[in-house]
Amino acid sequence: MDFVQPITIMSLKDRISEDIKTAMKAKDKLRLETVRSIKKVILEDESTARGKGQEGLTEEAELGILTRLAKQRKDAITQYTDANRTDLADKEAAELAIIEEYLPTQVSDAEIEAIIDGLITKTGAASAKDMGKVMGPAMKELQGRADGGKVQALVKAKLAG
Repeated sequence: MDFVQPITIMSLKDRISEDIKTAMKAKDKLRLETVRSIKKVILEDESTARGKGQEGLTEEAELGILTRLAKQRKDAITQYTDANRTDLADKEAAELAIIEEYLPTQVSDAEIEAIIDGLITKTGAASAKDMGKVMGPAMKELQGRADGGKVQALVKAKLAG
């Protein structure tokens, strides 16, 4: 008789804990530091959520954490590059690559444009004044899969024309 293994979907927190153990065994200092920093933010946000009466973090909240951490690394890379600190920029880039492993696959510019076009048609947005009608639904649909600045620039360009 064959036994079928049930499919278990690991929460982000569980996956991070497993990855911490793996990084420790592999003596991968950078990965260990980065994954521990992700876990620290998750635990802090969980604590805040419990204080507000929630049971824990939702998938969207976890995705928001990862997106926020990725954005922080991108901003730091820009600042370090501008200050000619390539050593620090390289470290941030390596951390960003690790964080991005936990994020959903990023959508292409063409896919973002298609989503924005659909939302503009659906909402009837016609000018820059209608930007909020498109941005809210666009960011909800693209959360964690596209850079907010890029989405905003595309919406602005489409509504300005």
